[in-house]
Amino acid sequence: MTSFITAANTQKAQQVSHDTRRLKLISGTSNPLLAKEIASYIGISNVPLVAKRFADGELYIQIQQSIRGCDVFLIQPTCAPVNDSLMELMIMVDACKRASARQITAVIPYYGYARADRKTAGRESITAKLTANLLVSSGVDRVLAMDLHSAQIQGYFDIPCDHIYGSPVLVDYLSTKQLEDIVVVSPDVGGVARARAFAKQMKDAPLAIIDKRRSAHNVAESLTVIGEVNDKTAILIDDMIDTGGTICAGAQLLRQQGAKRVIACASHAVFSPPAYERLSVTGLFEQVVVTNSIPVQKKNHFKQLKVLSVANMLGEAILRIHEESSVSSMFR
Repeated sequence: MTSFITAANTQKAQQVSHDTRRLKLISGTSNPLLAKEIASYIGISNVPLVAKRFADGELYIQIQQSIRGCDVFLIQPTCAPVNDSLMELMIMVDACKRASARQITAVIPYYGYARADRKTAGRESITAKLTANLLVSSGVDRVLAMDLHSAQIQGYFDIPCDHIYGSPVLVDYLSTKQLEDIVVVSPDVGGVARARAFAKQMKDAPLAIIDKRRSAHNVAESLTVIGEVNDKTAILIDDMIDTGGTICAGAQLLRQQGAKRVIACASHAVFSPPAYERLSVTGLFEQVVVTNSIPVQKKNHFKQLKVLSVANMLGEAILRIHEESSVSSMFR
């Protein structure tokens, strides 16, 4: 597989030919450092924005530059505090509509409320669909999302939705570590498709599955491993790490089954308490590799943590959407 980072750097050298006069990037307050990296890759600056609160907590947004007739990309992961982040994004969309933007694309590196993507019991809300409805109603023309919790969420939008993956960035990093005897492990049956695709990118590494059952929300009980992991380098792959219960229970089981090394990989570092205490346990993980789709607070950094940037990948996707070229070909 051709390294995405290498390909991205090659394309960056050719960006002098890109017409970005009508391309505008606007960052919300959720992840301004990622937005700055994306702007650097594209070769432009983020549009200045005033974001503040009134005394009662209401959000106020004002765009500080004309965007009339422009192709506007709003960079805002809807991470914690998820309600504020989502509301801020919708207010930004409304401001852009009223400023006569030609097209508004919501760039959502992490899509909050995604885990409630179907009804598993009576009288539940499907908040992944509700959130999509809210964004469409606010005036978004297109969505660019990364590693949605389930592929079906892409179909919840009644507008174009480009879904990209953080796996090439993770694979590029792991390929530099010269790992041997690799087995890619899905922490549950629901993540098998993700793990299988990841294993294919890892030179068709073998696949193992952890049979996991939940007794309650955020409570995982790992029962057994389906596949051979003894004396292997096990790479646990998931879309997100929240409290760390699932990934840590899986790692403990892999250690018990004889795995010599365990590396956890995930696109989204949600890291809700007590994730730090669980993930930083000595001897459990050799490394925990995540991306900067969500900003990782300093208090959640630990020795085994490695944070990779997805800015180049998102920047390339933004350029392709702006130029009306293929986004999916980035991953072939």
